[in-house]
Amino acid sequence: MSSTTLTELPNKIAERLLDIEAVALSPNEPFTWTSGLKSPIYCDNRLTMTYPDIRDMIAEGFVSLIKERYPEAEVIAGTSTAGIPHAAWVASKLNLPMAYIRDKAKGHGKGNQIEGRIMAGQKVVVIEDLISTGGSSLKAGLAVREAGAEVLAVLAIFTYQFQQASDAFLQENMPLETLSNYSALIDTAVKLGKVAESDVAALQAWRKDPQSFGK
Repeated sequence: MSSTTLTELPNKIAERLLDIEAVALSPNEPFTWTSGLKSPIYCDNRLTMTYPDIRDMIAEGFVSLIKERYPEAEVIAGTSTAGIPHAAWVASKLNLPMAYIRDKAKGHGKGNQIEGRIMAGQKVVVIEDLISTGGSSLKAGLAVREAGAEVLAVLAIFTYQFQQASDAFLQENMPLETLSNYSALIDTAVKLGKVAESDVAALQAWRKDPQSFGK
């Protein structure tokens, strides 16, 4: 990643996510998530697959992070489904084995939750696209542990930076790192004129207390 350092990456990725409309901010007319939660942000990182430049920026970001902090990684595992393509690109760049983790074991055949092969004792990096409360990502990491392997870290493209997610990963002693985050997104959106300075307080309040937003 010669042109972009890990320090610069959060804002660079945030800018590209906004450019391709993988992320939309609407503090005055909030979105409604499937859970019913009102939110000023909607994130669909699956759109990054369509754009070779950003998907390569993301893959190179993960590669740099792994080489710098988790060089002992032996397997790259993607979460089903959105983490799978990114895990594949990262594994290819690192020339490492790749697997993916279902949200639950199959109800037929061998009943696998992990597809591909992760062997007991191997050191694994899990790749995810988005961290909200962290529940599904943490579940994937725990499935790797149950297979007898060691989770070096869960890495994701973006996080809403909810305290609930940080606390959950801390409780399981499982490192969590992301390439970009909600704070970088807001900063970048303001600089690009995507949101007004006057909306920043409301956007920051949502992250701290999402349940009360829009009420």
